[in-house]
Amino acid sequence: MASVTRRGFVGSLSALAAAASMPARQAGNVSLPERRAGHVSIKITDLKCAIIGQNPVVRVVTDQGISGYGEAEGVKNYLKPMVMFYKQYLLGEDPTDVQRVMLKIRRMGAFKPWGAAVSAIEIALWDIAGQAAGVPVYKLLGGKIRDRVRAYDGAVRFPMHGQTPADYAENTQKIKESKEGFTLIKQAVGFHNPAMIEAVPDGWYDSPGRPGPGHPDRGLLTERGMEQIIACAEAMKKVLGDEVGLALDCGPGWMLKDAIAFARAVEPLHLAWIEDTLTGDYSVYPNAQVFKELTEATSTPIHTGEEIYLRENFKDLIENQAVNVIGPDPEDVGGIAELKWIAEYADLHSILVAPHGVFDGLIGLAAHVHLAATLPQNYIAFEYPIAQPEWWSEIVEGLPDPIMKKGFIDVWDAPGLGVRFNVQKAKARLRDEDRDFFD
Repeated sequence: MASVTRRGFVGSLSALAAAASMPARQAGNVSLPERRAGHVSIKITDLKCAIIGQNPVVRVVTDQGISGYGEAEGVKNYLKPMVMFYKQYLLGEDPTDVQRVMLKIRRMGAFKPWGAAVSAIEIALWDIAGQAAGVPVYKLLGGKIRDRVRAYDGAVRFPMHGQTPADYAENTQKIKESKEGFTLIKQAVGFHNPAMIEAVPDGWYDSPGRPGPGHPDRGLLTERGMEQIIACAEAMKKVLGDEVGLALDCGPGWMLKDAIAFARAVEPLHLAWIEDTLTGDYSVYPNAQVFKELTEATSTPIHTGEEIYLRENFKDLIENQAVNVIGPDPEDVGGIAELKWIAEYADLHSILVAPHGVFDGLIGLAAHVHLAATLPQNYIAFEYPIAQPEWWSEIVEGLPDPIMKKGFIDVWDAPGLGVRFNVQKAKARLRDEDRDFFD
């Protein structure tokens, strides 16, 4: 029996060799050389960047009439010079060879803001590759494992009338009742929302750098300040019950002792996670060793990662299991393929992934959906970006209507990212210096 199997195998090899030596017209299918001869080459001819509303939008232009779009966070309206730095490295390249192009520019990025420029370009390249192949981007990332993706709320907000626990309960109730039907809501507390602490006299010990824009870099909480945050968290969770999850964006800026005390105090609330207590946002290091101390001291899930660029900078967090949840942003981490690699590596270490994205815009939303469709089973949800300003929903076409149903988004199948500008309407929103963006 073994000899028969071997003869059959050898015979099969001989048949394959004979077929390979046939002229293409006799082989029954188009030969590889003919396929190559019929392949239409595509080259990058231009890189453009416009600030539309507040979001930097990247357009990669090709010689075949296909353009790809990427977007950066709306808080980075200064990004255009960083984007345009990379033009010299893109011209003449085949945009469908995404990894080859990224090898040229990824090493020249860094933590914010340079990583944002690289990430926006990467997303635009995948948009082109999908259009050129006639398939949605998720197909190029390995195919989807889910037909709808979960998103959590970090952007749908209502005016706050005060800073008491009752005010936070009322505000959270409004979000719970919003038309999106979120199954997970994130609220800002602690140093990510200093108004909460400042509403309490002597709520925190002052630190260098105040007053000024943004939240403090670091600080010590007083007992009153700690009690205020805990009371507000309890009030919000009471409203949500076990129907809707609650995550808390806490910092960065906490000292380790305060972070441990808070994480232990809220253990009975069964939070989805507490985010960026120690480092985050514009911090240029993840501080894995200290995060590990916090993670091991509590059963409350610990989350970080929105500020981190590239897989190399997640290595210590993941391999040391320093956190329970990572939240890279596709518009900062190096793009969607980079985030997928990181999520898969995290999955090997039993770490969950909940990508950041509150300011990523509607093109960013499309990138999130394609990415989330392909992520492994450690995926929780991505942070839902909304149209800011609202007229963004008038200049982008291809998104579902409504976008979200009961906390989930159906994955669409249009080629590329599947969203396009209504150029006529979008041109009316361009700044004077960006008038040639769509030309």
